[in-house]
Amino acid sequence: MSGFLEVALFDQDNLYRIIDSSYDGIMVTDKQGKIILANPAAATYMEQTREEIIGMYVQDMLKKGAYNRSTALEATEKRKVLTGLVKIKSGTKVLSTSIPLFDKAGEVVMVITNTRSKDLMDSYIVAIEQERDNADRYKSAAAYLGRLEFPHDAPVAESGAMRQVLSTAKMIAKSDSTVLILGESGTGKEVVSRYIHQNSSRAKEPFIPVNCAAIPHELLESEFFGYERGAFSGAGSRGKPGLFEIADKGTLFLDELAELPLLLQSKLLRVLETGEFQRLGATSLRRTNVRFIAATNKDLKQLVNEKKFREDLYYRLNVIPLALPPLRARPEDIRALAQRFLDGLNRKYQARKFLSPRTMRTFLSYNWPGNVRELRNVIERLVITSPNNELDFEEEAGANAEGSCAGAVLINQKPTYRGKLKKVVQEVEKQYIDQVLLECGGRVSEAARRLGIHRTMLYRKMEKTNNSENLNNIVD
Repeated sequence: MSGFLEVALFDQDNLYRIIDSSYDGIMVTDKQGKIILANPAAATYMEQTREEIIGMYVQDMLKKGAYNRSTALEATEKRKVLTGLVKIKSGTKVLSTSIPLFDKAGEVVMVITNTRSKDLMDSYIVAIEQERDNADRYKSAAAYLGRLEFPHDAPVAESGAMRQVLSTAKMIAKSDSTVLILGESGTGKEVVSRYIHQNSSRAKEPFIPVNCAAIPHELLESEFFGYERGAFSGAGSRGKPGLFEIADKGTLFLDELAELPLLLQSKLLRVLETGEFQRLGATSLRRTNVRFIAATNKDLKQLVNEKKFREDLYYRLNVIPLALPPLRARPEDIRALAQRFLDGLNRKYQARKFLSPRTMRTFLSYNWPGNVRELRNVIERLVITSPNNELDFEEEAGANAEGSCAGAVLINQKPTYRGKLKKVVQEVEKQYIDQVLLECGGRVSEAARRLGIHRTMLYRKMEKTNNSENLNNIVD
C-alpha cells in the first residue's frame, strides 16, 4: 500500500493535477523569465488563458502592460524570496510571492510564483481583526467583571410593592427596550437591573454595570468608546475596547446616569439611536448590539428644565420607567433582607451571629434613609463589633448627630496604632471614610460633602485602599 502511495504522490500526472487544483495561482518561470508552467488560477489572475501565457516572457508581458511589475524577475535579480502587490491591466490587485530555486553552483534555475487576490487577503485580515477584537472584548469583560463583587441572589420581595416591581421587571425583560429605573439611593436598582438581564434572551451574554459618577470626567469618553493605539499620550500599544464593545450582545447598566456631562450625553444618544460609535483616534465606525438599562435617584425631568440633562436623551431613555419603592414603604422586606445579609456575613466571617428581637423591632421602626444599603452596612458593623453572637445595641445610642441608626454601633474605645506615620495616617483615613459612609447610609455625594472633598476623589481613595466592601455598598 505504501508503495502505491509513493507512486501516486510522485507521478507526474498527479503532480499536475494537484497544481491545477490549487485555489492559489501557481506559475513557474526559468532563469530568463520564460513562463514554463502555469495553473488555471494563475491564468485567471492575469486575465488570460493558460495557453496564451505559457511560453511567453514576463518582460514582454510587462511591456504589453499585462501587469505593472514582476516579482519573479525581481526575485531572480535579488536572489531572494520577494513578496509584493501586482496590479493587473484591468486594475485588479493581487498579492504575489516569488521564490527562486538554485542549482548546485548557486545559480537561479527557476522561480516559483504564488499569487492570491488582494481582496481575498483583505477579507482574511478583516476577519482576523474581528476575531482579535472579540478576544480583546471578552478579555476586557473578564478583567472588568473580575474587579467587581456583586450578589447573585434574586431580589427580596416579601412586600406587595416589590412583588409588583419584579412582576413588571420579568415582563419587560422579554423585550430589548431601554429601561429607566428610578428610586432613592440604595433601593436596589442594580439588583433589579441584573434580574431583568437574567430573565432576558441576553442572559448568557455580559452584564456590565457602570457607575457613571465613579469615573473621572476626563476618562469617561475613553472608557465608554475605547481607543486606538496612539490615540493619546499613555494609550495602550494595542488600543482598548470600550464599555459598548465589552457589553456587546449583552446588557449595559448605567447607574448614576444624571452625572454624565452634556457632551457625553450627546454621544450616548447617538449610540442609542444608531448602534454606532467610534473609538478615540479611529477613522471608522463600529457597531454594538447592547440593551441599555439606566438608573438614577434624581429627577431627570427637573434636570431637563434646568438644562443639565438633554431632553432628547431623557425621552430616548424613558421608554419603560420602573420606580422602586424605598425600604420604609415596604417594611415586610426588612426582616427578610436583614436575615439574608446576616447569613451572608456569617459565611464570610465564619460566625454564628443572630439578631435579637429588640434589634429587629428597632429595624422595623427605623426610617432607613439609606434604604437597603444602609441596612446592610448596619448589620455588617454589628457583626464585626459585637462581642457576642446575639446582635444587640443600646436604644439610647440609636441616634447620633446625623440621626442614623448606624450610630448605635459606634465604638468608644481608643484605637492603638503601630508602624510608620504614613501607614497610620492611611489607616486613620480609611477608618474615617468608612465611618462617614456608614453614617451617610452609603451616599457618596453626602459623604464627600462632609469630608470636604470631591466625589471623584472619594472614589479614588476608596479604590486605593482596596475597600471592595465600601465600593459595593456605595450609593449616590
